[in-house]
Amino acid sequence: MVAVRGLLLDTSVLIEIERDAFDLEAVEGGEDVGVAAITVTELLLGARLASGATAERRQRFAEHVVETCAVVQYDTATAPHHAALLEHCRRAGTMRGAHDLIIAATARATGRTIVTLDRRGFADLPNVRVR
Repeated sequence: MVAVRGLLLDTSVLIEIERDAFDLEAVEGGEDVGVAAITVTELLLGARLASGATAERRQRFAEHVVETCAVVQYDTATAPHHAALLEHCRRAGTMRGAHDLIIAATARATGRTIVTLDRRGFADLPNVRVR
């Protein structure tokens, strides 16, 4: 495991930040804040599925996230962590959403702590920290 390298925001938290319903400063404590690349996909999908002013607002928010947060890429260093988490879930019979496992693997590979409002998606994953 890598030394702690900050926070990784889950889509659930970003949606609440966009709605002004979540105070990131209350949890960040000066730590580096990032998002997994797959999280950017989820935000962009939300913009594409919306229409009118909502779509425009969501698109601007996704662009703001990319400009202000470190976007952590899925790479060959992340792949073994992803495989280990997939194995753990299959053996335990507790499969998770594909994107949640990619986010968890990204956090685990980079030593980041996931900040989420959906703790169930990340519960009991080995060497994955959740806040």
